[in-house]
Amino acid sequence: MSYIRSTLAGMATTFKHLVDPHKVTMEYPETKWDLSPRWRGTHRMLTTEDGKAKCVACGLCPTVCPANCIKLTPGEDEQGNRYPLVFEIDEFRCIFCGYCQEVCPEEAIHLGRHYENAEYDRASFVYDLERLTAQTHPVSELWDPADPKGE
Repeated sequence: MSYIRSTLAGMATTFKHLVDPHKVTMEYPETKWDLSPRWRGTHRMLTTEDGKAKCVACGLCPTVCPANCIKLTPGEDEQGNRYPLVFEIDEFRCIFCGYCQEVCPEEAIHLGRHYENAEYDRASFVYDLERLTAQTHPVSELWDPADPKGE
């Protein structure tokens, strides 16, 4: 008898939502999500005034990454300035934790507020330095411990 009661309760819930005038469907391409400023989406590498990546290839981001999705090969120019020869992020492996953004001493790598990542093949989800610096979406804000509710 308990299965009849459960079935009727489920049907009552379904009927209640069927006649509820409150619509929850979003017309997606025309209407976009209103994201939080702390939303962590696709990565973005910030650049200096002359267009070069702000990254100094310190190696902290691949070290702290729990998903092991960042590949970094450091290089050095004639003046002794370090820069990344290879900087790649595999967006499929990334768990979007934000550790790379938090640990970066130059504030070069950021998680952006972008969530529309559609590609035709898996290799396109590996973002190299050129693609990371070409991103223009707004960046995610870090959590402020002075404002625990994020308001």
